Amino acid sequence: MRFISILLIFFIIVFLYPIAGQAAPGVSANNAILIEQSTGRVLFEKKAHEKQSIASITKIMTAIVAIESGKMGEMAKTSRKAIHTEGSSIYLEQGEKMLVEDLVYGLMLRSGNDAAVVIGEHIGGSEEGFVHLMNEKAKWLGMTNTHFDNPHGLDSDTHYSTAYDMAILMQYAMDNEKFQEITGATSYLSKSRTYSWQNKNKLLTQLYEYCIGGKTGYTKKTGRTLVSSAEKDGMKLIAVTLNAPNDWQDHIGMFEWGFENYSLETIDDKGKAAYTLPDFEEPIVGHIASEIHFPLAKSERSLITQQNYILKDETKSEDNIIGKKVYYFNEDQIGEVFIYKEDEGKQRDNFFTSTLDIFQDIVGWP
Repeated sequence: MRFISILLIFFIIVFLYPIAGQAAPGVSANNAILIEQSTGRVLFEKKAHEKQSIASITKIMTAIVAIESGKMGEMAKTSRKAIHTEGSSIYLEQGEKMLVEDLVYGLMLRSGNDAAVVIGEHIGGSEEGFVHLMNEKAKWLGMTNTHFDNPHGLDSDTHYSTAYDMAILMQYAMDNEKFQEITGATSYLSKSRTYSWQNKNKLLTQLYEYCIGGKTGYTKKTGRTLVSSAEKDGMKLIAVTLNAPNDWQDHIGMFEWGFENYSLETIDDKGKAAYTLPDFEEPIVGHIASEIHFPLAKSERSLITQQNYILKDETKSEDNIIGKKVYYFNEDQIGEVFIYKEDEGKQRDNFFTSTLDIFQDIVGWP
């Protein structure tokens, strides 16, 4: 009888006072991750640092390198090697010339392996030269468990990445307006074609109304891979799955879980504030140039703390910077901003720009 009474009390507590942060989403993927885009905070992960083949999600790197090359307006010529590349194709013909921008659309929407080779040869001077650029970019981004052998993602023993590294890449790419435009397009009509290319990403075109972009991938050896981004209520999330038989549902499930359990909270307001220093009779007035946001579960707001550092001698300040404010989550530093003497909106760095490496070291948060 006592056991039954305790059990009843337990159920009453559970249903009337739900535990903040529901159980992590179940996924079919061998490897998976969900991050908040603006900060890189890891909301969910499953073997996210395990090296795996990645198939055509490789083309996210191919696309961003092409976009940043400054050659999107150039015409690229199709080689014999390109037309004989196996797998998905936009059916280029040998000697055909196409605008690089159109090739990038064909790369991202139709997953054209032939387009990947043409892009690589034109921008890198050779496919090998372009792959070098891809690997250098990966190192710069901190993708420490990634190595590319080609621009399309066909299987190779030394062509691999991780769910975490691909999330870092997508986070970076989604800060580029042209990339956003391309990955978010449901279709595209090249001037070299009489028909439109339809995007293969069904999350974007059919299945999930909040999806704003992504890239599919598949080979028989690697299985299904998928990177996607979604936005709801002012918060953007990025999901990655590797070897996922039910990847569409995996991503929808992770997104829904993330949007339900987290929100992008304002942890500090912009504007004027007074800072009191020891041995100073009058407080020092400073300004924060923009609101500071961070993704939090409902129960986590109290875990945010901050520390102010103010110059005692304002004559030593540069660009009207008189100090900085450092923010912590559960005692881990998550970012910092400058405090300005005057409200000029001259804050040069985004809240998280200078501390991206911090987030690359912090994983497995609840």
